[in-house]
Amino acid sequence: MTFQAPHKAVILARGLGSRMRKEAEGVTLSDEQTKAADAGVKAMISVGRPFLDHVISALADAGFTEICLVIGPEHDVIRNYYDTIDKQRVTISYTIQEEPLGTANAVLSAEEFAGDDRVLVINSDNYYPAVALELLKDVPGSALVGFTREGMLTKSNIAPERIAAFALATTDADGNLDELVEKPDEATIARLGDDAVISMNCWLCTPAIFAAAKVIPPSARGEYEITDAVRRAIEDGDPYAVVKADEGVLDMSNRGDIASVVEALGDSGVRL
Repeated sequence: MTFQAPHKAVILARGLGSRMRKEAEGVTLSDEQTKAADAGVKAMISVGRPFLDHVISALADAGFTEICLVIGPEHDVIRNYYDTIDKQRVTISYTIQEEPLGTANAVLSAEEFAGDDRVLVINSDNYYPAVALELLKDVPGSALVGFTREGMLTKSNIAPERIAAFALATTDADGNLDELVEKPDEATIARLGDDAVISMNCWLCTPAIFAAAKVIPPSARGEYEITDAVRRAIEDGDPYAVVKADEGVLDMSNRGDIASVVEALGDSGVRL
C-alpha cells in the first residue's frame, strides 16, 4: 500500500501527571504554572505560552497539520483552550480515552481520526524539534525516530542518568527496528553498542497499529503499551524503519523541568 506524505499527528495527553503534581524542593512556579502542575496537566503548563503550543507549532513546521489530542473526560481545560484560540496552520480535534489504560489504548481511541492514513504518535510532555520530525517525510511506511545519545546529552534538558534509563533501539540489516529494550541495565547498554539509538516514543504508524493494539495483552503494570503494539505489528508484517536524529528532546515530566524548558523555548515563536 502506498501512503501520501504523513500529515496527521496523535498527541497522547491523557496522562495523570502524577510526577508533575509532586512538590519539588527549591522550585518556584508562577500561580499559573502551579495551577496547571497541581492539576497534572503537563501540556498546559505555561512557558510563556502553554507547552503544548510549542509542541504543535513544531509539528506544523514539519508538515503535520491535522492534530488529534487524546484527552481524558476531565480535560476540559485543553479542549476549551484550543477551541477558542486562533489557528492558521493546523486543525485540532479530540478523542476521549475514558480510562487511563495505557498508550496503546490511547492510540486505539484515535482510529477513526487516522482512517486509512499514517499517523505520527507522540507524547504531550515532550517537545520534538521539527528538524527531527521532518526526517519522516520520505519514509514509505511505519517508522521510529531514534535519537542519538550524543544529541540527547547535548541538546535536551534531561539529566544523563535519566537518559541512561530510556529505551534503546537497534536495527537489522535493512535499517528496520530489530530490538527495543526498555530500562536497559549497564550490561544491556554495552551489548547493544554505540549504534543503538534512544526511543522517545516518536512513532509513525500505519493503520496496522490499530489491529495490533486490539490483540496485545496488558503489560505487567496492567496497561496496554504502544511498544507492545509496535512489536505485534512488526510480527504481523509491518516493519518499522528507524530514522536516526542527532537531536535532543525537551521533557516536561516534573516541576524541576519547567525552568529549563522555559530557557529553551521561551523566546521561540509559536504559530498554530
